Amino acid sequence: MAQESSNRRPRVVVIGAGFGGIYAAKALGKLPVDVTIIDRKNHHTFQPLLYQVALAVLSPGEIAQPVRSILRKNKNTEVIMDEVLGFDVGARRVHLKSGAEIVYDYLILATGSTHSYFGKDEWAKLAPGLKTLEDATEIRRRVLLVFELAERQKLETGIHPQLNFVIVGGGPTGVELAGAISDIAKLYMANDFRHIDPRKAQVLILEGSPNILGAYPPDLQRKAVEQLHHLGVNTRTEAHVTDIQPGFVMVGDEKIESVCTLWAAGVQASPLGKMLGVETDKRGSVMVDAHLNPFGHPEIFVCGDLAHFEQDGKQVPGVAQPAMQMGAYAAKRIGLIAEGCEAKQKPFRYFDKGDMATIGRKAAVARIVWPFHANWSGFMAWCTWLVVHIFFLIGFRNRFSVFRDWVYTYFRFQDGVRLITGSQDLPGWKTLAHDPSPGENVTPLAMERPIEEVAHS
Repeated sequence: MAQESSNRRPRVVVIGAGFGGIYAAKALGKLPVDVTIIDRKNHHTFQPLLYQVALAVLSPGEIAQPVRSILRKNKNTEVIMDEVLGFDVGARRVHLKSGAEIVYDYLILATGSTHSYFGKDEWAKLAPGLKTLEDATEIRRRVLLVFELAERQKLETGIHPQLNFVIVGGGPTGVELAGAISDIAKLYMANDFRHIDPRKAQVLILEGSPNILGAYPPDLQRKAVEQLHHLGVNTRTEAHVTDIQPGFVMVGDEKIESVCTLWAAGVQASPLGKMLGVETDKRGSVMVDAHLNPFGHPEIFVCGDLAHFEQDGKQVPGVAQPAMQMGAYAAKRIGLIAEGCEAKQKPFRYFDKGDMATIGRKAAVARIVWPFHANWSGFMAWCTWLVVHIFFLIGFRNRFSVFRDWVYTYFRFQDGVRLITGSQDLPGWKTLAHDPSPGENVTPLAMERPIEEVAHS
C-alpha cells in the first residue's frame, strides 16, 4: 500500500467497543500498528447479563467496564468517545459527529445491531427492547413500577389490575426476561408488599414461529418450555403480534391486556454497514468474504452482528462468541498483511462451542459442543451458564462482584438493586383500572377484588 510504504506505522481504526471491537483492539495492542478505537459510549457492556440488570439482580457497573481501563496496557491505542456519521471509503476517512475526520489504513467495523420492530417503530416507546444499559434500567423501572402502582392502587381503591407481563419474542432474550420476571415476583418480592401478592403476576411469551428457542435442538426446546411452565410462565407460539398499544397487545383480532410489554422479537444491523456503500442483506448486515472483508475492500473488516458470514451453508449467529473470534481474526490478519505474509492465514472459520440460555433460578438449557458434545437442561445447565459467564466477564472486580451478588441472591432469596429512577408513569396503567368495553374481543386480566368482597363471597 502507498500509505504503508513510508516509515510511519499503519493506522487501524476500530469502530465499536462491543465484543468484536474490544477483542480486535486487545489483539492489535501486540502489533506494530497505531490503533484508534471509537465508540459513542465510554464503556464496554457485557450484553449477555443485561437482563440481570433489567430485573434488579445486578447493578449496571457490574457488567460494564470503561474502554480506557480495558485497553490501558495497549500503549499503541487511543480511545475516542464520538459518533461515526459516515465514511469516505475511497479516501479512507471516517467522519465523526464532532466534525473531525480520522484517516485509516485498515478499518474494523463492529457496531453490532439494534432492535427491529418490523416497520412499527412507534412500538418502541410501548415495548422497550434490551440492547444497552439504558434499555436495562428502563425495563427495570417499568417492571418494578408495576408492583408499586398496584400496591398504591389496592391501598387507595381496594382493587388493582392483574399483573400481566407480555414479552414479544421467544428467543434467548425473551426466555431469560420471562424467567427473571417470574423469579422476582414469586421469590424475591413475595413478602415485601402488604396489600398485593406479587406471586399472582402472570408472564406470557408470544412467539411468532412454531417453537420457543427456535435455534436450539428440539429436545432443548421442549425442556425450555417445561421449565418455563414450571416457573409459571405461559408460552404461545405462532402468535403474530399485529399491534401494541398502551395497556394491551393485539394478536390478530385478540386483545391481550398487559401492564408491561417488553420486546425481544427481532434485531437489525447497525446503520453504519449501509454507509460503507457495499452489499448488505435485508437486515442491513454487510456481506463479507472468507476473510471478513466486504467484497472488493481488503482494507475493511466487519465483525460480529454487523457481518453476514456464512459457514457450512448457514449464517453464523450474531452472538458474543463469533464476534470475539472475528475481532481476534481481523487483528491477526492485519498484522500479517502489514508484514506481507497474509497468504499464510487461512480463511476465517467460526469455532462453535455451543449455546446456552438461562430460564430462571436453577433452570437453563445448554447445547455443549466443546470440549465434548452434550445437551443439558435444569440445574447442571444453570451451573454451566454461571461459570461460563463469570469467565468471560472483563475485569476481576466485575467477576468478583457478580459472583458475590449471585451467591447472595441464591441463598438469601433477595436481589439488591431494586431501584426505580425516572418517571412514575406507566403506559396504559390508568386504562387497565377500568373494565373492557362491552363486545370487545378481550383476553381480560382478572381484577383483584376488595378484601370485603372476598370475605363475603
